[in-house]
Amino acid sequence: MRKRILEKINFPGRKAFISIGIVIIVLLAAFFVVNLIEGDETVEFRVLMDSEIPQEITSQVIPEYRNLERALACKVGDRVYVMVSRGEKPTSGFDVDIDRMVLEDRNGNRNLVVFAIFRDPQPGVALSQVLTYPLRIAETSLTELPDQIELRVQF
Repeated sequence: MRKRILEKINFPGRKAFISIGIVIIVLLAAFFVVNLIEGDETVEFRVLMDSEIPQEITSQVIPEYRNLERALACKVGDRVYVMVSRGEKPTSGFDVDIDRMVLEDRNGNRNLVVFAIFRDPQPGVALSQVLTYPLRIAETSLTELPDQIELRVQF
């Protein structure tokens, strides 16, 4: 008798409760992701050609830091530049690109996260046996240097 009454009023079954639960979990997850990302600011930038790199960077920054795998920022005039380097490599075929940059506020500090793509030579390809120093320099939209810089690499 009771089963017939529930069927008549279309009582939602177990599948409906599971579906509603999944929707609620997805909405909560989206809410937390939005709150975590909320303080982040995408930094506009332009990767420079070799001829566009300021002389101060070419003569002082690159020689000192090209052996290291890192991201760093420097200010020349009123512009902030970011360099991503891969360090010394034994052959040609290694490369680096800057994918994006995000400015985060962490504990009162401005942290610049630089997302870079590292490419290695394909196995079996003939390469020049020469030391190389893959790096990229980008001019950013920043007006001040960040407190910290973090390099996040994808291959």
